[in-house]
Amino acid sequence: MRFKTHSIPAYASFAMLSASIMLNTGKLVAQTIIPIETQNNALILQADTNKDLGTVYFGKKLSNTSEYGEVSGVFKQTPDYTGMLNSAYTASGSRNLLEPAITVTHADGNNSLDLKYVSHDLKKVNDDVSLLSIVLKDPAYNFTVTLYYKTYYKEDVVEQWSSIKHNEKGNVTLHKYASANLHIKSAGYYLNQYHGDWAKEMQSEESKLTHGIKTLDTKLGTRANLFQPSVFMVSLNKPATEDEGTVLFGALEYSGNFRTDLEVDYQDNLRIISGINNYASPYTLKPNEEFVTPVFLYTLSTQGKGVASRNLQSWARNYKLLDGKGTRLTLLNNWEATYFDFNESKLAGLLKDTKKLGVDLFLLDDGWFANKYPRNGDVAGLGDWEENKEKLPNGISSLVKEAQNNSVKFGIWIEPEMVNPKSQLYEKHPDWVIKQPKRDEYYFRNQLVLDLTNPKVQDFVYGVVDDLFTKNPDLAYIKWDCNAVIYNAHSATLKNQSHFYIEYVRGLYKVLERIRAKYPKVPMMLCSGGGGRVDYAALQYFTEFWPSDNTDPLERIFMQWEYSYFYPAIASSNHVTDWGKQPIKFRTDVAMMGKLGFDIVVSHLKENDLKYCQDAIKTYNEIKHIIWQGNQYRLSNPKESSVASMLYMDENKSSGVIFNYLVNYRYGVNSSLPILLKGLDAAKKYKIEEINLYPGTTSTIKGGKSYTGDFLMKVGFNPDVNSSRASVILKIEEVK
Repeated sequence: MRFKTHSIPAYASFAMLSASIMLNTGKLVAQTIIPIETQNNALILQADTNKDLGTVYFGKKLSNTSEYGEVSGVFKQTPDYTGMLNSAYTASGSRNLLEPAITVTHADGNNSLDLKYVSHDLKKVNDDVSLLSIVLKDPAYNFTVTLYYKTYYKEDVVEQWSSIKHNEKGNVTLHKYASANLHIKSAGYYLNQYHGDWAKEMQSEESKLTHGIKTLDTKLGTRANLFQPSVFMVSLNKPATEDEGTVLFGALEYSGNFRTDLEVDYQDNLRIISGINNYASPYTLKPNEEFVTPVFLYTLSTQGKGVASRNLQSWARNYKLLDGKGTRLTLLNNWEATYFDFNESKLAGLLKDTKKLGVDLFLLDDGWFANKYPRNGDVAGLGDWEENKEKLPNGISSLVKEAQNNSVKFGIWIEPEMVNPKSQLYEKHPDWVIKQPKRDEYYFRNQLVLDLTNPKVQDFVYGVVDDLFTKNPDLAYIKWDCNAVIYNAHSATLKNQSHFYIEYVRGLYKVLERIRAKYPKVPMMLCSGGGGRVDYAALQYFTEFWPSDNTDPLERIFMQWEYSYFYPAIASSNHVTDWGKQPIKFRTDVAMMGKLGFDIVVSHLKENDLKYCQDAIKTYNEIKHIIWQGNQYRLSNPKESSVASMLYMDENKSSGVIFNYLVNYRYGVNSSLPILLKGLDAAKKYKIEEINLYPGTTSTIKGGKSYTGDFLMKVGFNPDVNSSRASVILKIEEVK
């Protein structure tokens, strides 16, 4: 099983030693110490005399590398369990009595596995990225697991996964096959996890981990993050704040069923085991077949959540997100303006509005396709990807040309993984649909999921995209949606149904790889009825994601705040819509904190509202490089204050943008306190001015003054946010 989630090289500063040290038992033993170091952290692995590979340390790195050999003597554990509690990749069926990372049944029926250290190898790719591989083997069976650690030195980020292979005389069944098995030692652990639903994505909640197992998982098949995102944080000793405390950020790079177990054992260790959810998925591994798990991603910060998030954002832009250092297109979407009710004449008017507004692209959303069962609602037509002749008698190509005539680009919505039962595709290929043969069909949004385990279906889904570009070479943007989960999981063509969930994701990635091989640079939005499929495995193929169908700007402030811990602003598609009761300035300012788009009826805008939007787009184009590539600092938390405040600062600490919003409108609320800035150079002087003003208004921020970075970070600055100035954007510039 091979996922391209780990196709990017990595670097670490590794010191690999063999050391003879005195343990607390008084015995002199030879050990192999493998420190895995990033700029600030170290993960120390040790193979003891029994060749058991364990974790002896995970935390801030030591200045003296040779002292890593002394770490194991500091933590006293019950001798009978040495090599079990701290296993680097816990196997089941032998001495281990805790939650395993891997469980197998050998070809002869034996259910035990004992993995012993064999060797390790380091491949340095560049000055930042390196790859370590560690080979483990069962001495009684020809069964091997290779652990991979890809380390990004400057970003303090580690990607970890495993490769499982055997050469037994028959098939081996994998019952569990985790990507990673972390071992952490602390006085206490606090989990910050996320939950949600449609229009309620990324709701955070924090709790102390108690003894036993806490499981974060999904069994939805698609839209895997709908109810339970795979990202999480674990604070050590006490809950971390934005700028203080030790905290681990974790995430599985996988677009299907995931499972993360967090187990506090009887000796107060925390063991984190993460990988594909083995729910209904025992995997039959043939001799010499390689099963490669998806990547588990993590970063450790000893300076609070802010540092951890900036590490991840920098890593994502540099290494993972498609075109993470590139640009993005502003757009106007027709969905809120027309829904399914449109024709060429209406769209021609919207294309003119696109030019008038000043954005780069017009996006045609759902409803443009199907003829026998026209797509006039969400009950029919999905799967029949030909232009609707009544709505678009001259096809998509005429719209692309009309867009060019208006000096804008043209993009289009698709949902190629799905099908309505009321469609020609369903009638022609009922065997292409995921459904149990002896069960009633059960629909999610009036649709079913196509069987991407089937190569013919993979060709069809690829063809949906390829045909659009073949017929319309100037098509400039794709919005890829995914609105259903998998019920009655069954493939009409797959021989082993227990492989279904795994093979579905493999099929999806094969399609996306083919698309990107032929169309490597076309911008694509990752949408799944909102944020149902947001993970870094998928974001290798997409330039941006849709956080939520909920575009109420007040709700979006909270959602975008939580998403920003794990994903950079350049990846977040934020649209101005008519959701919410806030004025157009508030709605637009919130959307500017990422990749800006509009989904409004431009012709209905009042004169000053239109003028504001046009000016805001010009302002955005001047500052977007700071938002997209700058370091992000959370200044005032909307959950804890009446004001939400976020700063984006460039790498040189010379120019930044501060977004400020009133989030509590209750009577008597005090929003006049100064906000302490972060990320500045204490010795530099800065000036602050308000930008993005609504026509006819005057800023209450006095210009001309300069402040040292030291003053702004210790005393702060008051953006003067109040009920009549509920949204304030400030630009901060170094005075030279």
